[in-house]
Amino acid sequence: MANARAAARSFGKSDPIDALAVARAALREPDLPLARLDGPEREVRLLVDHREDLVQERTRMISRLRWHLHDGTVARIARDLVERTSRLTVEINQLEREITALVEQLAPSLLAVCGCGSLTAAKILGETAGVARFKSCDAYARHNGTAPQPVWSSNRARHRLSRSGNRQLNAALHRIALTQAHRHPPAQALIARRRANGDGGLEALRVLKRRLSDVVYRALRADATTATLTEAT
Repeated sequence: MANARAAARSFGKSDPIDALAVARAALREPDLPLARLDGPEREVRLLVDHREDLVQERTRMISRLRWHLHDGTVARIARDLVERTSRLTVEINQLEREITALVEQLAPSLLAVCGCGSLTAAKILGETAGVARFKSCDAYARHNGTAPQPVWSSNRARHRLSRSGNRQLNAALHRIALTQAHRHPPAQALIARRRANGDGGLEALRVLKRRLSDVVYRALRADATTATLTEAT
């Protein structure tokens, strides 16, 4: 809704402003695809969100522990924080195993993408909320923020990174891109070609992320087709 807010006469961000912008968009675009998140994908999303909450809580406890040790506070508080941190680690690891088991069933094609681990695949599944609602790989790239934005300078067309789109999905693709840039020969060759043609490191990474968006889209479509055929039989 950022573009709608920018074009509105009212300034700021609030639920009423966003609700009005959504209503106007729905009237203007009657055939907007619906995001549906139910069944196993919804379970994956909830588990991933819960795990991330626990990781954040553990991080806060570790920060408190370091502060107490630095400040010389009594050892009892430090021991309590260590015990609670250990319990959170057990829960986090259990959730990761549960998420991995679900994702292996739901998205084997996605897991086959180099650099896409179970947690990243789970994040992609949950944030995509149904790949069937995207009519093409280009629409999916626009949604996840990897579609390049054209800019003009001195009568020369260039492209820059997009700051729009689903940032959680974009971050997941970014993690895959960084892994491939270090370990995947085809990705390394792509980056080398782009840099040889004058692109900087960020521009080469942008191109790689855009290519990865198409790879992920096709993998999601393949997994969705497999799931449909399995349900039919």
